[in-house]
Amino acid sequence: MSQSLFLSPPSFDGFDGGAGSRYQARREVTSFWYPTWLAQPAALTPNSRLLDCPPHNIGIQQCLDEAVKYDHVIIHTSTPSLKNDSKVAEAIKQRRPETKIGFVGAHAAVLPTETLKASPAIDWVGRKEFDFTCKEVCENRPIETVAGLSFRKDGKIIHNPERELIHNMDALPWVADVYRRDLKIENYFIGYLLHPYVSLYTGRGCPAQCTFCLWPQTIGGHKYRVRSADNVAAEMSYMKQAFPQVKEFFFDDDTFTANLPRAREIARKLAPLGLTWSCNSRANLDYDTISFFKDAGLRLFLVGYESGNADILTRIKKGVTMDEMRRFTKACHQADVVIHGTFILGLPVETKESIQRTIDFAKELDVFSLQVSLAAPYPGTELYEMARQNGWFAKKDKTDIVHTDGFQQSTLEYPDLSRDEIFEAVDRFYREYYLRPGPILRIVKTMLEDKSILVRRVREGFEFFRSLNQRKTDLARSQAAAA
Repeated sequence: MSQSLFLSPPSFDGFDGGAGSRYQARREVTSFWYPTWLAQPAALTPNSRLLDCPPHNIGIQQCLDEAVKYDHVIIHTSTPSLKNDSKVAEAIKQRRPETKIGFVGAHAAVLPTETLKASPAIDWVGRKEFDFTCKEVCENRPIETVAGLSFRKDGKIIHNPERELIHNMDALPWVADVYRRDLKIENYFIGYLLHPYVSLYTGRGCPAQCTFCLWPQTIGGHKYRVRSADNVAAEMSYMKQAFPQVKEFFFDDDTFTANLPRAREIARKLAPLGLTWSCNSRANLDYDTISFFKDAGLRLFLVGYESGNADILTRIKKGVTMDEMRRFTKACHQADVVIHGTFILGLPVETKESIQRTIDFAKELDVFSLQVSLAAPYPGTELYEMARQNGWFAKKDKTDIVHTDGFQQSTLEYPDLSRDEIFEAVDRFYREYYLRPGPILRIVKTMLEDKSILVRRVREGFEFFRSLNQRKTDLARSQAAAA
């Protein structure tokens, strides 16, 4: 029987581009999301293993030594990592030519032809939702019969018919056993989550229409397809036993609160388990709902605010107003629910003034922690098409979205705002936000309450300021190259 390896290859130092990261880039502090998009097909496929190299500090030689043991190697790739991943595939083929190599992920899903052309070592590409595509390939079914797959034949690229999205999400096996068998959970960090943590999906797809968001526009779709509340609660009970050291579980659905009756039902079933959990949410819940979740074990919401400009929020189809964001944030403060807010600089059509308004809005909201990203127009997103049609790309290569060190670079520019000005504003945003008495006192308080958090925050503080200095180096190189 064939053996199969689901692989996130080595990449940039500290690069979080695995099968669970929405923004494939190196972070300001050590951060690794779980490779859930690979764990799911691995759970479906007998005689398989999941190898997630970056969090486990597995270098290229160790990776290759393991990969050549398998008949099938399935690599999760992304827009910024495709070139590197192709080199890994070529190295595997050199050592074991008979290995069948497939590429999956958002980039492969929307650009299957271009992905196959990236390297002759790539035998096939899985399009859209690829769980059962991978399973059928690993069962050695004739490749031309596998739906949702593209491949080469006689020098031509063949696209098989599309595969239907999975509607019965309870049909998918749990990822818990794959995590326990193949991953060291202590190696996964997210700055705003307790450590160790575990993340998983309770559903796929998102009804929101945000123009920049990767998964709904490339793989998951805009219909929120969900597992039943009983199925989720049963896995959480199992995970509590399987991972007694875990301090927090994170539901990584694009918007866990999109179906509020179901979210409430899950919360009711989690409450007796005594778990601490967090999730992605839009900033549109009322106090009673937030308080209900808090009583059921909720600790934190991850919330995409994106911008402090009503016109930009409209242009990106955010679907939540600034006033709604203010009310939601106030309600979370009242209910003692922590918020990690995310903001994006460089969305259409950013100006110097709009950047400052976003910084001021963030300070007004005063969430516990935040992340500032650069607009990333991934292929397959509406933002990518808007940028292409309006000539906003700063470089000819529209897929060049990270620097050589793995940090994000500014990809877009506008008539009144250069890409370097957008890039430089990230540093200013962080400094203006965090170097205030309130955020400093909040962070110090958590450090004094727990020695392990003290050690962690000292490390993260060092990494944070080191990354800001590295960004200055990246900016200088960019400016020198453009001169």
